[in-house]
Amino acid sequence: MTSSFAVFDIDGVLADVAHRLHHLSGRRKSWYRFFAAAADDPVLEEGRTRVHAAAAQHAVVYLSGRPEHVRRVTAAWLDQHEMPAGALLLRPNRDHRPARVLKPELLAAVARHGHVALVVDDDVDVCQALRDAGYPVLHATWAKESVVLRAAQEDEGRS
Repeated sequence: MTSSFAVFDIDGVLADVAHRLHHLSGRRKSWYRFFAAAADDPVLEEGRTRVHAAAAQHAVVYLSGRPEHVRRVTAAWLDQHEMPAGALLLRPNRDHRPARVLKPELLAAVARHGHVALVVDDDVDVCQALRDAGYPVLHATWAKESVVLRAAQEDEGRS
């Protein structure tokens, strides 16, 4: 029996990171403080509703540009906010490739185990890269768009 997967990004899809973006503004960015504050992210209700709906039909995979060193905080956040159980794929530590390069590579590993039925991400460049790779993509637009977060994902390969 082949599995089917619904793949969800976290930041900007399930988690509202707006309260911690100030750590990345200006010339002196504090990645440590940015990720340390992840435990306090409010949930984005639209994302939570969609992941629960998808979980009724597919196995859930969380695919995030967050670095591996925040795995414990991320897993606890998903549990605290009653997100469906699922595999958690994170950026390897010290891998600073743009999310549009990293995520298709990680998603290809998921696709080797079954059909990817849906991918939900907020980054327009990631969405395009995944569409170009043949995946069905929903562009999450329910969080306020942030130039700072986009730069972290695409220019600095950090989130």
